[in-house]
Amino acid sequence: MKSYLNIVKNILNNWILKENRTWIDTLSIPWVFFEHDMADGYPLLTTKQVPFRLIASELEFFIKWITDKNWLIERNNHIRDEWCSPDKVKYWHDEQTKQKMMEERELWPIYWYQRRNFWWEYISRDQESQTKWVDQLKKMIETLKTDPNDRRMIVMARNPQFLHRMALPPCHYGFQVLVSDGKLHLLRNQRSVDTMLWLPFNIASYALLLHLLAKESWLKEGKLIGFLADTHIYTNHIEWAKEQINRTPLKLPTIKTEKFTSIFDREYTDTVVENYEHQWKIKFDIAV
Repeated sequence: MKSYLNIVKNILNNWILKENRTWIDTLSIPWVFFEHDMADGYPLLTTKQVPFRLIASELEFFIKWITDKNWLIERNNHIRDEWCSPDKVKYWHDEQTKQKMMEERELWPIYWYQRRNFWWEYISRDQESQTKWVDQLKKMIETLKTDPNDRRMIVMARNPQFLHRMALPPCHYGFQVLVSDGKLHLLRNQRSVDTMLWLPFNIASYALLLHLLAKESWLKEGKLIGFLADTHIYTNHIEWAKEQINRTPLKLPTIKTEKFTSIFDREYTDTVVENYEHQWKIKFDIAV
């Protein structure tokens, strides 16, 4: 996927060194544009292995607005293990705090919780509030089906009232869909981009979302667009970043969802990637 590798090259050639809350410095550039046409294949990185199972199960976790990370752990998905709500464990870098964060299940209303329940008075993962507000995803899908030319189909995860209580404020905080000539296009915004570890996941996750929204609204799949703000490579990822750009991308795989009835009923095992060829795996350490 040349569009991704071009971002990596851009950072390595034009970086500014920046400090951040993780205590691991980054090579950073501002404002990057990403574009991929779904007609060219499903954008799962081929210059290293990216586990689709983790992407698909996390998206199901998001769409069902679950806040208990044990749901992921029970499905052998550990990409959220290191974080928890600061209501439960105050964030810090020492080993004792990191262990407590690992053991705590509560994530608080992150990402899709806000997208499905914006302004819902959240209590905890095991207590349901009586006050419900806007299901942004449901409203988007209703609009796609009834008025596909609408220009207001926007879903936001950034709720300022609750940012201080989330297990990380949302990095990819909003997306918009547009329909043109029978094709569904998705544009997403991201405030902070871990280019080597998380960006391949983010790209594949939103491409999967585009695929599912298109099926839900009986549209063809169009373009996936990304506006990326602080786009960076952690200093402990530099050598592997250089390795990535020296690899030649392979042909992209395709994606298929079986027995689809609704995006709300879908389980992650219903979607499969076909003909995925990739080069050998690279493991990047997480900056918590």
